[in-house]
Amino acid sequence: MNTSDFSIRHIGIDEDNIQTILKEIKANSVQELIEQTIPAKILGQKEPELPKPVSEYDMVLLSKELASKNKIYNSYIGFGYFGTVLPAPVQRNIFENPGWYTAYTPYQAEVSQGRLEALVNFQTMISDLTGFPLTNASLLDEGTAASEAVHMLYEARPKAQNEATKFFISEEVYPQTIAVVQTKALGLGIEIVVGRHQDFSFDKSFFGALVQYPAKHGEIFDYSDFISQAKTLGIKVVIAADILSLTVLTPPAELGADVALGSTQRFGIPLGYGGPSAAYFACGEEYKRHIPGRIIGISKDKHGNRALRMSLQTREQHIKRERATSNICTSQVLLAVMAGMYAVYHGAEGLRSIASDIHLKAILLKEHLTSIGFNVSQEPFFDTVKIYLSEEEKEEIKTLFETFYINLNYFSEGILSISLDETVSDERFALILSLFIRYKNTEFKKLDAPIEFSIPENLIRKSDFLTHEVFKKYRTETEFMRYVKGLERKDLALNYSMISLGSCTMKLNASTEMLPLSWIEWNSIHPFVPQEQAEGYLQMIHELEGYLAEITGFAGTSLQPNSGAQGEYSGLMVIREYLKAKGEGHRNIALIPQSAHGTNPASAAIAGLKVVVVKNLENGEFDLEDLKQKAELHKDNLAAVMITYPSTYGFFDTNIKEIIDLIHSCGGQVYMDGANMNAQVAYTSPGYIGADVCHLNLHKTFAIPHGGGGPGIGPICVAEHLVPFLPTVKAPLREKDRLTFSSSPYGSALVANISYAYIRMLGYKGLKKVTAAAILNANYLKEKLASYYQILYANKQGRVAHELIVDFRPFKPLGIEVGDVAKRLMDYGFHAPTVSFPVPGTLMIEPTESESLAELNRFAESLISIKKEIDEVAKGEYSIEDCVLKNAPHTLEEVTSDTWEHAYSRKKAAYPLDWILERKFWASVGKIDDAYGDRNLICTCNSIEQP
Repeated sequence: MNTSDFSIRHIGIDEDNIQTILKEIKANSVQELIEQTIPAKILGQKEPELPKPVSEYDMVLLSKELASKNKIYNSYIGFGYFGTVLPAPVQRNIFENPGWYTAYTPYQAEVSQGRLEALVNFQTMISDLTGFPLTNASLLDEGTAASEAVHMLYEARPKAQNEATKFFISEEVYPQTIAVVQTKALGLGIEIVVGRHQDFSFDKSFFGALVQYPAKHGEIFDYSDFISQAKTLGIKVVIAADILSLTVLTPPAELGADVALGSTQRFGIPLGYGGPSAAYFACGEEYKRHIPGRIIGISKDKHGNRALRMSLQTREQHIKRERATSNICTSQVLLAVMAGMYAVYHGAEGLRSIASDIHLKAILLKEHLTSIGFNVSQEPFFDTVKIYLSEEEKEEIKTLFETFYINLNYFSEGILSISLDETVSDERFALILSLFIRYKNTEFKKLDAPIEFSIPENLIRKSDFLTHEVFKKYRTETEFMRYVKGLERKDLALNYSMISLGSCTMKLNASTEMLPLSWIEWNSIHPFVPQEQAEGYLQMIHELEGYLAEITGFAGTSLQPNSGAQGEYSGLMVIREYLKAKGEGHRNIALIPQSAHGTNPASAAIAGLKVVVVKNLENGEFDLEDLKQKAELHKDNLAAVMITYPSTYGFFDTNIKEIIDLIHSCGGQVYMDGANMNAQVAYTSPGYIGADVCHLNLHKTFAIPHGGGGPGIGPICVAEHLVPFLPTVKAPLREKDRLTFSSSPYGSALVANISYAYIRMLGYKGLKKVTAAAILNANYLKEKLASYYQILYANKQGRVAHELIVDFRPFKPLGIEVGDVAKRLMDYGFHAPTVSFPVPGTLMIEPTESESLAELNRFAESLISIKKEIDEVAKGEYSIEDCVLKNAPHTLEEVTSDTWEHAYSRKKAAYPLDWILERKFWASVGKIDDAYGDRNLICTCNSIEQP
């Protein structure tokens, strides 16, 4: 055993297992299986130029070497990013805990109650601080949240405002936010007007406006008159608010705003060179059918107990497709959980104390700077001191402060600003002040008057917040630790058992890959520091971009999109800009197969494209004849085709080359969705196949954990002709005529470390083994289950790629639904595979390469056992009303109750197979009443006494 070979730690099956699997699936070798799975015409690409693999120990040393190239400064730059103090109990018990970071989006709510409760805490925190009753469970970052608000308000316009297509943005909004919104507006046909809100006059051509609170350089503006003027014309107002400032400032809802949004990065989330961190979004209940992202709501289970779930999912893109008002498929759950726990740990008093300390230090700094002769803004502010200076003076101060490893904000002409944060100790404050005194060549002057709060009376917060007991009970570390552990125990994550979600690639997130995220050299870098301070980041990012380009067979990569859906949208916008530059901006048709994930048509619509659906044949392949007809019909306006490859039906279409050649002959571009890239890597690639652009999910194929629903990175890789149209990386200002998709130049840069380490430790040969193992495991499960269930799709050789679809529709006449099987799997200790996608009434199973043969067998045995339970109903041994499937999952409370009224035994309910005795997982609630939760939408824990 070569202990320095990372692949043997990452891949769950060894050589003996491989021989067992080959025998089961009747293949003579791994290579024969690959040749039977991947069409010959797309095999044989040249070996990508990747570095030789390194051991885990050497990877840690390499990460340390790269980290040493990042210079640790105290950055008081602000512009939406601040130094924070991540409480150690949050870091150790959540951020570094696989029980939290390896969980999936909580579609299976009965085994997700822990993080659902943590997200309700987050939503309650946001609702309390903003004053709005409806909040979601986070968005990607502040810029994308603002763009989502613009889109939501645009789609929610009353009929009387159908002609209103303009949206106003104050010039006091963060520049990166303006850039992201401007890009989003291109596809939606919205005109963005940037100007001074202080003297702007609306007319009926506007439908909305966005202001910053406090403004980008710190001023606290009273927006009451601005909002009143907008309201007289029915124009909606969005306030982007600093979340910490809302502990002392009047909430946006009380100011009359319609939407509040912003970042929760200030609540203990490391800077990480710009991400990841969780944005928030809050509004009135009139937008509950339009609000983007996930809403966690309170419902009840079959026993009448309080239970949590994702609410109003029918508004989401996988249902509404191109009619959805958002393409958001994931969010920033892990970061939202951390931010919410920051509030749980500190409570209202702690947050007020932190905010007050920052504000009073900022007032003190302002008074001292004024006393020594600086021209300091006299506008009210929260944490940011604004000084008027010449560019020459700014450069001199910059040189002085950088000598002492301090960054200030020099981005605006004639202005220098200093944004203080909770990391500013008395010693750090004294150093900042002493440097300004040195610059003025003067002496310290004691102030005549004591320092007091300096916020206008009408803008001081009067309302209470965080009054629920959860924000009061866990102030000691012992109690907090036990609370977090109690929540963790309610959730089924990868640290317990396989999560075989099709098209989600729930693979190992190795500890060595995760370690650097906690190092100060990586997580303390502000995204807008000078490049020479982030050389380690830039080297890692540029090398990773190069590796991904090599793996995909393309010429360029952008890591900026911070989710898969954002990657889809970004790729299509790049195509759009390319066609426009060619003088073919009229091309606006996107051909999308009916099997596509709902984010595909949603992303196409947001990019300004019209969706034309292409049929799939009964065997799952692209209907080439239908495609030919529609491509020919729309050839003059064809922009792109969107293809997931291998398809969402779980196999490689053999006609892929013909599809690509057809689209190119009609003047269109080929976008390849990389959701299933785990079946391609090192054997073929989108570029080799002939595509023009693809997005990847680094949180699938390249080992970034799902975090319970985020973070993620959705980079796009493009062919040579599209490279000039990749998004800007200049921060924080937008480069003219360049696209911007995220608030920070490199999106969720911190977690890019994970994929970088994954590739460096595996190398080309390791990556090839990974792909082979994923295909082996999927075909093994196919053969194990084929005698009991109908496997819907396979290629002509009878092979699937990395996932398979099992059909449960034949059992519907018995009254058994696929959802019943999903819930029953919980009793066996497994999270259900993907339910009813891409085919209703089915399970899509993707075991990944990381699972052992023993775990694959346990999963297969569970489904085989469930088939026997179905047969028992078919034979009349148990009624459909009182069978284990309809009553699943069975909770500990139910099984240990004094009364047991079922026809089947307690053992059958809880321990249907002997090995479950050794690793029993209990769902903490029974089957949840989804309809009740949607009819009675409650998304904060203030109503805890309600069911």
